[in-house]
Amino acid sequence: MKELPVTVRRSVELLGLFLVGALLVLGNGIIMPIIMAFFISIMLLPPYRFLRKLRFPNALAILLPILVMLAAVAMIAWFFSSQIGRLIADFPQIQKNVALHLNALSRWINDISHFSTSEQIKLINEQSAKLLNYSASILGGAAGSLSSAFVFLGLLPIYVFLMLTYKNLLLRFIFMWFPEDHHNKVEEALKESESIIKSYLLGLLIQVTYMTILLGGILMLFGIKHALLIGVLFAFLNLIPYVGALIGNLIGVLLTLSSSQSLTPVLIVLGTIAVVQFLDNNILMPRIVGSKVRINALTAIIGVLVGGAIAGISGMFLSLPIIAVMKIIFDRSDMFKQWGVLLGDENPEDSPMRRPELRSKSDAVRQELEKENDIEPTDKSAESEDPK
Repeated sequence: MKELPVTVRRSVELLGLFLVGALLVLGNGIIMPIIMAFFISIMLLPPYRFLRKLRFPNALAILLPILVMLAAVAMIAWFFSSQIGRLIADFPQIQKNVALHLNALSRWINDISHFSTSEQIKLINEQSAKLLNYSASILGGAAGSLSSAFVFLGLLPIYVFLMLTYKNLLLRFIFMWFPEDHHNKVEEALKESESIIKSYLLGLLIQVTYMTILLGGILMLFGIKHALLIGVLFAFLNLIPYVGALIGNLIGVLLTLSSSQSLTPVLIVLGTIAVVQFLDNNILMPRIVGSKVRINALTAIIGVLVGGAIAGISGMFLSLPIIAVMKIIFDRSDMFKQWGVLLGDENPEDSPMRRPELRSKSDAVRQELEKENDIEPTDKSAESEDPK
């Protein structure tokens, strides 16, 4: 069979990329719960295998880890509701503090401009009226989003149970999709994908725990009100790469401003978050997750934004593990190897314009660049646990 020209192959690749994106946008309500369930089922494989070794029935070995997961989610929901209840109880004091800060802001604006207090009040009233009209128009959409969230959460445990039940069938389907001479690469990709997903998601769980303890505990020592709520919110928002930390800082400042009449607690909150983030980014998280597959920062940021545009918060959260799995697949495919290079962090020190060998798709070149960038070689994936 005659090989297609390069321009045709690249056009087909771009068309396929566009079609996958269109499919995700149109069907994200169906596809995202399935992808989330897939990642959760990978996380639950170790306890499932342990229970099977103890000769638990297959259904019970699947059901027990799911019940433990649901209990943990219920505890988190209870904690959030209790903390928000305390926040609501402090609402009268919050109103006074907000009014105080607004008056101070108004005086500062008067001092630096000719924008009088009456003009500021008029502008606020006009914008408030517009905001109320806009809010009324999106209430129906918010109700629809809430119902979609309940459907999403309701489908997750069902999908996880079924995926673990039919995992061998799904594996057989994957192997039958490829010719027999490619089965070794398929097996290698499956093992490495499982290893990457487990290390990444387990690392995120550990990260949420220690960031909540560190941030919430330090803020409590400084006497910051709603310290635990700030710590938990920031820890969970930090799961969204790059964007989440910015939102977490903003929420922490707003909560502190609303519960204090001084700016000193705000500086304490910002300083504490900066210290905890430094420890997390440079010491703790690299040791927990490791360096098996690294995604370059440009791809990560674009992936988070695209994931958010396609599927909201769940898309932002799942963007990095999805990109990591895509890179594993691309690295083992001669046709798509250049896409694996684009996603990865194997950045050569020399320009391919001066070193022609850097232009090739050779695995030897990739392994050399992995060593150069201190990335754990992907060839070690063959030693990982059997996904069956």
